[in-house]
Amino acid sequence: MKIIDIGANLTDPVFRGRYRGAQAHTDDMAHILARARTAGVVGMMVTGGSLAESAAAVELCREDAGLFATVGCHPTRSGEPDKHPAGADGYFSGLRALIDGNRGRVVAVGECGLDYDRLQFADKAAQERVFMRHFELAEATGLPMFLHNRNTDGDFVRLVRENRHRFAGGVVHSFTGSADEARELLALGLFIGINGCSLKTEENLAVVRALPVDRLMVETDCPYCEIRRTHASHGLLPAPPAQALEADGAAWAPPESKRKERWSSECTVKSRNEPCMIRQVLSVLASLHGTGEAELAERVFDNTRKVFFSGIEHSF
Repeated sequence: MKIIDIGANLTDPVFRGRYRGAQAHTDDMAHILARARTAGVVGMMVTGGSLAESAAAVELCREDAGLFATVGCHPTRSGEPDKHPAGADGYFSGLRALIDGNRGRVVAVGECGLDYDRLQFADKAAQERVFMRHFELAEATGLPMFLHNRNTDGDFVRLVRENRHRFAGGVVHSFTGSADEARELLALGLFIGINGCSLKTEENLAVVRALPVDRLMVETDCPYCEIRRTHASHGLLPAPPAQALEADGAAWAPPESKRKERWSSECTVKSRNEPCMIRQVLSVLASLHGTGEAELAERVFDNTRKVFFSGIEHSF
């Protein structure tokens, strides 16, 4: 059983036990990675959402052979490049240096794209300007793209279409769009990343059910985007302990969850998603597509390896 989580925000302080600047419990990164591997997660793409965060992602990946980084500037941080001491050119030179100095550990340009749900952080013009710089970066480095799109009224698709010749491939992660939008993205040769936020409503489930399996990838977007009891997808999860894929003869079940104030090394933290919970995403997808989880996992793994790891030595 092999699963790659294409979107794990492991540089978030909550994975070191810090919440809103306060240390609530001990650093439990090692426990998080161990739980992921017990669940069959053999690789994780650590998301870089800024120059500093990308550098932290690369540093984390140096510590574990199963971790790989993306390097980029999230659309909500599109105001950062102009504030860099050397301006936007210096900012993107810094991103380029991270890629060039860590070939084999950096597997994508991003997270980048457009987000019109949070224009209070960066206006449309700034987001588009920074997004365009990522196409330049992808073209210069030959890397695929890790893309973000939220309610952009066709602007995201337009920019990707206009620049599609500049990058080899990529995934639109955490997809929550319509069936029409999905068809447009698929027509551009892109893959679709699915997590708990992609599976909230019955409409979401209908869209995901129609997506071709050979264009799917799975992710947690942890510590966000867990499958919650209020989500339409929750009812598709099997009851414990028969919770997902068979691994070494034993069925996986989600670990017990406790509030951070009652932290235990054996438990996940309530409302803090983590990579092992990708098994729930996979379980829902298998149910929606009427296929076995092991078969689906193999096909999604092959999709991910083809796009992001075809030219990289790894031990998957």
